[in-house]
Amino acid sequence: VPSATSNVFVSTALLSMYCKLDLVPDARRVFDEMPLRNEFSWAAMVAGYASTKCSEEAFEIFQLMLAECPSQKNEFVATAVLSAVSVPSGLPMGVQLHGLAVKDGLVVFVSVENSLVTMYAKAGCMDAALHVFASSKERNSITWSAMITGYAQNGNAESAFRMFLQMLAAGFSPTEFTLVGVLNACSDVGALMEGKQTHGLMVKLGFEVQVYVKSALVDMYAKCGCITDAKEGFDQFHELDIVLWTAMVAGHVQNGEYEEALRLYARMDKEGIIPTNLTITSVLKACAGLAALEPGKQLHTQILKFGFGLGSSVGSALSTMYSKCGNLDDGTVVFRRMPHKDVIAWNSIISGFSQNGRGNEALDLFEEMKLEGTAPDHITFINVLCACSHMGLVDRGWIYFRSMTKDYGLTPRLDHYACMVDILSRAGMLNEAKDFIESISIDHGTCLWRILLGACRSIRDFDVGAYAGEQLMELGTGDSSAYILLSNIYAAQRKWTDVERVRHLMRSRGVSKDPGCSWVELNSKIHVFVVGEQQHPEAENINTELRRLAKHMKDEGYRPTSKFSWEEELDTLGESHEEDQFELISAVSS
Repeated sequence: VPSATSNVFVSTALLSMYCKLDLVPDARRVFDEMPLRNEFSWAAMVAGYASTKCSEEAFEIFQLMLAECPSQKNEFVATAVLSAVSVPSGLPMGVQLHGLAVKDGLVVFVSVENSLVTMYAKAGCMDAALHVFASSKERNSITWSAMITGYAQNGNAESAFRMFLQMLAAGFSPTEFTLVGVLNACSDVGALMEGKQTHGLMVKLGFEVQVYVKSALVDMYAKCGCITDAKEGFDQFHELDIVLWTAMVAGHVQNGEYEEALRLYARMDKEGIIPTNLTITSVLKACAGLAALEPGKQLHTQILKFGFGLGSSVGSALSTMYSKCGNLDDGTVVFRRMPHKDVIAWNSIISGFSQNGRGNEALDLFEEMKLEGTAPDHITFINVLCACSHMGLVDRGWIYFRSMTKDYGLTPRLDHYACMVDILSRAGMLNEAKDFIESISIDHGTCLWRILLGACRSIRDFDVGAYAGEQLMELGTGDSSAYILLSNIYAAQRKWTDVERVRHLMRSRGVSKDPGCSWVELNSKIHVFVVGEQQHPEAENINTELRRLAKHMKDEGYRPTSKFSWEEELDTLGESHEEDQFELISAVSS
């Protein structure tokens, strides 16, 4: 190396080689030993730091260049250093570089303008990115792509779509990176139609064969709920990378297909693919959705094995999994060991205690969260209000509800109003709940009346229940249970005309009861059961045992509390056989 550094061209090539091999410390050693450096040497060293996300080191090199040879700064060096600081934490450095580029006239180069747009977009400053874009006189496809991708990454899908249409209208041909940005925007908002249109354009332009594009397509279809299309794209790959595996696993989880997500992850693990934080987080969500503790524990061991640590996303997901499985002790241990607890982590543990009937501890955690200086968000207050509901703390619930706006400037959403209705309803304050619903100015659809109707059934307040039920009928609810509950209320009052009217409404509107579903974990395997189906391999043995249990209960003198309710349930199942109906009664009674 010492002999090579005497020639600036050889040493620059050597420096560039080390950077491209991610051997940046070796590149820096060559750089420091160079007696002479040209603008390409500086640009290569800055680019090396940029490739390894070392924004501060890249900025220091740039400052060194300005001090030693300011005449060598040009558009190549400026582009490289702007690329290096294109991270959220690099905004202050990026603003300084922007000022220098304007002062030295480097903004006339389209590559510098593109880098500025990207830098501001990655820092979440889309207004500043748009200002640079609007002032650009030499836009190209990369400029447009940077804006579209920036909007997509910052959760503004509508602006991304609008910018894409403007790009086409201006006569620019999109690149594969442009279209991937559009697909990402489609994924964020579930815009399936726009996603399919983008897919068609990709096929027309010949971009579909590229792995980068195919991965985005799989992700888009999965997040838009088209798992079949996503799987078709997934199966076309001969060599699957972790991005594709993660997209499919996350897609199954997002669409509630938790068992399939676990099966796919097991296949991935068998093939020796090392997961990422996002993969682990998605599989933990699947375990939480199934309350599958054993697979969750196995995943915990893999977290330790691969050294992921308990950073915010993994730690929060792991804590949530243990809480959803009823294992609050381990969930709390995970939470306490997290190095940094953001609002998501606090929400996770507060929700766990609230949902497992330990409301006092949930509220204690909320107070601890405030003492540690973490500001609550909308989700936090949902968890806190749920804890108040389970504990019957009406007054305290009102205090927290009003505190949202007064102390934290948070406008209550539908979920918060629903929690307050639930708090009042569980406390037997049904008239107060009715008055509260009627005082709400936001559009709440059928949600709040449905909560009140369910509470009236439990407390047997038929007057308020009938009022809530009629509100739901007037709104045209598609919830079958609302029709059944209202019909039962009228039947209990022997108002048979109203019973027939409600049942006729249900039939005329085509409302049918969704079949119930449950699952159980046995010997590390998840068994799923759906009412009316006989697909389980042990169905015959299970039915035999259910009949035995039903007969035993009957012999012991047990009788259902409401014969009418069972008849209603069976009627809504429609085409179930008599034997299946008997099994349903047995299963529910048990």
